[in-house]
Amino acid sequence: MSETKKDVIRETDAEAIRLAKTLIRSARFGALAVIEPGTGAPLASRVGVATDIDGTPLILISMLSAHTGALLSDPRCSLLVGEPGKGDALAHPRISLVCRAKRLERESPEHAGAERRYLNRNPKAKLYVGLGDFSFFRLEPERASLNGGFGKAYLLERDDFITSGPVVEELAASEQPALDHMNADHRDAIAIYARHFGRAEGDDWIATGFDPDGRDLATSDAVCRVFFPQPLAAARELRVVLVEMAKTGRAAEQS
Repeated sequence: MSETKKDVIRETDAEAIRLAKTLIRSARFGALAVIEPGTGAPLASRVGVATDIDGTPLILISMLSAHTGALLSDPRCSLLVGEPGKGDALAHPRISLVCRAKRLERESPEHAGAERRYLNRNPKAKLYVGLGDFSFFRLEPERASLNGGFGKAYLLERDDFITSGPVVEELAASEQPALDHMNADHRDAIAIYARHFGRAEGDDWIATGFDPDGRDLATSDAVCRVFFPQPLAAARELRVVLVEMAKTGRAAEQS
């Protein structure tokens, strides 16, 4: 008598969705897998990563690279993100996104937005972002496989981790002035967000991105993802939420 095969895929819940978003938003690099032209063989490379404001991964790659030619020949690809820590690398969370790559045309609004957000996350890329053989690609996700550690496997749909709605464009239009203001005048509040809400250490944090779900913070060698209590319904809510979270964090540190 044959045994019934156990389904190892868990039901997607809010905790899994938050973990998926954290892994994607926190990624500074990832493993990009493409299809090699001519052979059809898989080809994997390490690439720098940022996210667009809706959560779509962004990469900046050279036209001289083998994986760039592969994407132009066949846009199907996957991106694995999730940095291993101490001990067994397989015990740490990671997520693999099944995507279609879209090259962004220079001088387009999409390109300008991608460049701005990518450089906020990866400032050293300023050295080569203007070179003619480098291009930005959006890796448009179709679905994802999340592994939260041993025994924690999930299959996610695009809508589980990509944000949509008018708030995305609203926030994109006002994001950079808000970042510049916070980094110039409110570094103390940013440090409170990192310590109290992100459970991170240190004071040398800057804000690198705002999105409807939360904010991304960074130091020279670390990143920190902090979610808002509730997703923003409109861009005008950003300031109110930032002020309230700073008050909450400051009160907790003083108590």
